[in-house]
Amino acid sequence: MEFELLAHLVAHPLRVHSRSTLMETVWGRPDNGDTRTVSTHITRLRSELGPAHRAVIATVRQIGYKYDPRFAEAAWASPTRG
Repeated sequence: MEFELLAHLVAHPLRVHSRSTLMETVWGRPDNGDTRTVSTHITRLRSELGPAHRAVIATVRQIGYKYDPRFAEAAWASPTRG
């Protein structure tokens, strides 16, 4: 599910997605009040992206998440990138 989640976020850069919207769109089922599933998958996805790129998935407090490609560009331009 992490891949589908990332694909959805990347397809809509800079757009903020609520957890319930992600449940409906990515998982294909309505939000039943347990949006912790989305948060858990976001955490796993950030871990898989690694420290240089995990910031591309930004948390928007009290709302949800967004993909921000500007953070990816900053990571690639970083002089500490090995």
